[in-house]
Amino acid sequence: MLTFENEQQIVQQILSGDKEKYAVIVREYQETVANLCYKIVGNRLDIDEVTQQVFVELYTALPRFQHKSRLSTFIYRITVNVVSNMMKHEKRFVSYDYTQENNSADYQHSREEQLMKEEQSRRLHEAIGQLKNEQRTALVLYAFKDFSYNDIAEVMQISLSKVESLIFRAKKNLQKKLTR
Repeated sequence: MLTFENEQQIVQQILSGDKEKYAVIVREYQETVANLCYKIVGNRLDIDEVTQQVFVELYTALPRFQHKSRLSTFIYRITVNVVSNMMKHEKRFVSYDYTQENNSADYQHSREEQLMKEEQSRRLHEAIGQLKNEQRTALVLYAFKDFSYNDIAEVMQISLSKVESLIFRAKKNLQKKLTR
């Protein structure tokens, strides 16, 4: 894992013309970006394309990086923006690839319990996929990535009160969808 100082140094080297150092950033954050994209978009087929677009956008945005926060926060912000723009322009309905979720066998529970868990997981992910984009993004960052409300506000470039509202509404909407 890169330290704050390492990140600053690598960004400066890239901006000074050492393009080879960009591969260090890609290697460090590629899996994290892909996982975040998957949690927000859900469709496994789009992940490589979206991840690649994030790193293209990051490369062109690096001169604007001001080192006030971690590079990872800057990358998450770009990821959220790229995913949002993709979803706006392509009007895609979020669908989840359930075969990727929880595919390890749970030998301590009966097959029936495992099927019930898989169905609950499928319903949850389907309901998350039906949330409005901003609600889904805030909820994913909070619930699956363990971001604080402050971090979410910074990544999504919105106020703290809007983050609170989005997560509250997302939870309420999920509850409605799951109790039907």
